[in-house]
Amino acid sequence: MAFEFEVIATDGLARAGILHTPHGDIATPVFAPVGTAATVKAVPPRDLEALEVPLILANTYHLFLRPGDELVRELGGLHSFMRWDAPILTDSGGFQIFSLSEINRIDADGVTFRSHLDGSVKRLTPARSMAIQQNLGADIIMAFDQCPPPKDRAEVEAAVTRTHDWLLQCRQAHPQDSRQALFGIVQGGIFPDLREQSARFVGELDLCGYGIGGLAVGETKTEMHAMLEHTLPILPADRPRYLMGVGEPDDLVEGILRGVDMFDCVIPTRLARHGAAFTHDGRINLRNAQYKLQETPIDAALDNYTSGFSRAYLRHLVVAKELLAHYLLSLHNIDFLVSLVAEMRQAIIAGRLREFAADFLPRYLGSKADQAAD
Repeated sequence: MAFEFEVIATDGLARAGILHTPHGDIATPVFAPVGTAATVKAVPPRDLEALEVPLILANTYHLFLRPGDELVRELGGLHSFMRWDAPILTDSGGFQIFSLSEINRIDADGVTFRSHLDGSVKRLTPARSMAIQQNLGADIIMAFDQCPPPKDRAEVEAAVTRTHDWLLQCRQAHPQDSRQALFGIVQGGIFPDLREQSARFVGELDLCGYGIGGLAVGETKTEMHAMLEHTLPILPADRPRYLMGVGEPDDLVEGILRGVDMFDCVIPTRLARHGAAFTHDGRINLRNAQYKLQETPIDAALDNYTSGFSRAYLRHLVVAKELLAHYLLSLHNIDFLVSLVAEMRQAIIAGRLREFAADFLPRYLGSKADQAAD
């Protein structure tokens, strides 16, 4: 098979597994940096390979608008276009349509919207999303869905129904002989009954994997954790479970403890562009004057190219608005998250994940003073 998932160890609800894809195996749990426009911002593929990043995400909406999915296809697909030989996941474009665009009309078959780039009118349907993602050539593709505000029940109910209808259209449009793995998406906001309804519907369709959408979009962390606890046990245990758009270190730990296998988020590179970095003692803001004379690396527990530079130098780059700061901090933040999930994978295999979490979470969340400065 072009795509297969195997669970090799469990510890409570947490799983360590292997995703087999046409472009290589992915050890899970896994964190995927986001390469929105076919690039992880400020970080070359060479350096992602050096960090042993196993999977990256690219964005259907943005690549559809620029440079165009047909151009990417003509140039050999995303792997060739961006010189990345490892697995790629593309999202469906739905979240970006509802968050970035001026929406003109939503109907049973799709969305008519205005591009955030030039205001031109565009149309995206489930079948069109599948065709775009086929042109892009990712290993894992996502069904077209609607991501509503999580606390408006009427909107969430309508979005669940529409997401289910669109998933059926996506499955029909997805070629049966495709080497791309189609994942469905569970919606339902913060409402347990809607989450259950959606998880049961999507889980019964025998897809290659399942995304949990509509979280980390305005609800509290407690609400997100509750929805995971309600949703994950309903989904098939022999398929990967993907919590979409989540990347805070404590959320990775909490998600893995509850049975999540895959994560993605823009947060490591976005924070880097604002001068912030992850450490085992919490997030730090290098703009703060306390780092002006610190000769230590950001986090002595990591060993990457950024580790060779002092906090004082990195603060200088941030304050001086040097582009090197974006590169070095992005490299560090990505390594922090990739290393974190790799450590948790080993903890699952060793049967000590709860001990790992009990050590990591209090230390990471212990000091809020510097994080509040971001």
